[in-house]
Parts: sequence; structure tokens; C-alpha cells
Amino acid sequence: MIANCREPADASRVGAACGGVAPCAVSSRLVRPHSYSRDVLSAPRKKKIPEVPAEPGLVVEEPGTGFCGAVLRIEHGNVVLEDRHGKERVFPLTPAGFLLDGKPVTLTRPVAAAPSKPARSASGSVRVEGLKARTARDSRIWVEGKHDAELVERVWGHDLRVEGVVVEPLDGVDVLAERIEEFGTGPGRRLGVLVDHLIPGSKESRLVEQIRDEHVLVTGHPYVDIWQAVKPAVLGIEEWPSVPKHLPWKEGVCAALGWGEPYEGWQRVLAAVHSFHDVETPLLGAVERLIDFVVG
Repeated sequence: MIANCREPADASRVGAACGGVAPCAVSSRLVRPHSYSRDVLSAPRKKKIPEVPAEPGLVVEEPGTGFCGAVLRIEHGNVVLEDRHGKERVFPLTPAGFLLDGKPVTLTRPVAAAPSKPARSASGSVRVEGLKARTARDSRIWVEGKHDAELVERVWGHDLRVEGVVVEPLDGVDVLAERIEEFGTGPGRRLGVLVDHLIPGSKESRLVEQIRDEHVLVTGHPYVDIWQAVKPAVLGIEEWPSVPKHLPWKEGVCAALGWGEPYEGWQRVLAAVHSFHDVETPLLGAVERLIDFVVG
């Protein structure tokens, strides 16, 4: 039994400073063994100071001077702050050198955003955003039929609307000379004509050779039909089937591939085309030349 233990006059203050226990207070806690959950010899962990990009507009305080302002820019390893009165100050980007919402932070140089690549149209040209189609030119591009027109629209539609060029089906090249005469070409009123199966000795090549008009440009591709200008791989076939000459080509293709009627086959072909990558090079070159000609 411990007797005559006198408390100092300031025991309550000292006790409070020590967590509320008076120096001579008798308690079972004095003889109870302590257990420690961690190594008492381990060094205290340093609190990690967060890093914050010094984006323009970020409001921070420099604690040494008490200057509070918004980030204007980073220059020569320093940050320029502007307070609400328009006063500017320059401070070095030192570790834990600023306060953000009252807590120390390290300002870092913002990572420059990578320049965004311009969006591309299906033809590979730079897409014009917010496009409003311009008034149609007097010049035109003619193609042999409806399927040709739909494929040209699928790949070059954006470019044609930018340039104000209308594509019209011709319904065969047999009437080409007559249609040109009816159209009435001239400066600012040009015609570009896309022809299927334009190879030496073909019927189409003989008809085209008769055209003698400086305001008309005829280009073409070597394929029997515009369908063949679509790459077989995008349709999941190794190659276009060979069709006997006495059979209509589209009907022969659909029968060989099990595609049903020609209109069903064409839906399959057109749906497989998403960009210029899906069509053969001769068609690409032919159409690009026509567009340049009629807008030139």
C-alpha cells in the first residue's frame, strides 16, 4: 500500500499534456503489461506530398510569402501566379512549395496534350466538321448505273458534298455521246464520266474513243462490273467467281456464291464497304481524277 503520495499543484496541467493521466495516479493500468502493435524502433513514415499539375487557373498559396493566386503559366522552371488584384509573382517549382486548400503540394509542369489527329472521311480526306453542303455546281459526274452511284457515294460522299458535285447514273455508256450533247458542256460546266470495263478492245473503250470534248473527262476501271471493284477479302471470299460469257454477270456471281437475287447480293457488297481501303486501286484513281477535273 502506498501512502502519503502528494500531488504537485500543476498535476492536472501536466496530466493533460501527457494524455490526461496524473504522474502519481494509482491505477491498475500502471501494472498492466503493454503490448505494441508495431516496432517501436521503426522510423516514422514520412507523409507523401501529392503532386499537382500546374494547370492554368489553379489557385494555390505560397506559404513563405502568403501570396495567393491563380496559375498563369510555367516558364523557365518557375510558376507565375496572379492574385485577385491582377498582381503577378514568380515562384520556383520547389517540392512541397505551395498550399492547395491549406495542404502542402508539389506543383509539376502539366503534361502537354498530344495533338489530335484530324478526322478522316471514308475516302481518306480530312473531314470537314459541321459541313453544310454547298450549292451544286453545274459540272457533274456520271456513272453507268445505280450501283456505281451508290458505291461512289459510300466512299466519296463527304468530298462530293464539300465540293458541291452531283453524281448521276447514266444507265449505260451506249447513250453517252447523245447525253453529252444534250447536257451542253462548256467552261464551268464539265462532265466527268466513270466507265466499267474500260480496257483496250472492249465495247466501252470503242464508245469512249468517239468522245472529243475538252470539257469531258472519261476514266474507268478494268472490272466487268462495279461489284468487282470491291476487294474480295472484305466480303469473306478468296476471289470473284468466273462467270460464263453467255450468263448475266451479276446473276452468275449470286448463283455461284449463294447470295440469292442480284439486289440481295448488292446489299451484301455495299454493306462491306466502309472506306477507300475496301475498294481496288484502279477505282480509287479513276474517281479521284474525275473529282479533280470537275472542280478544277
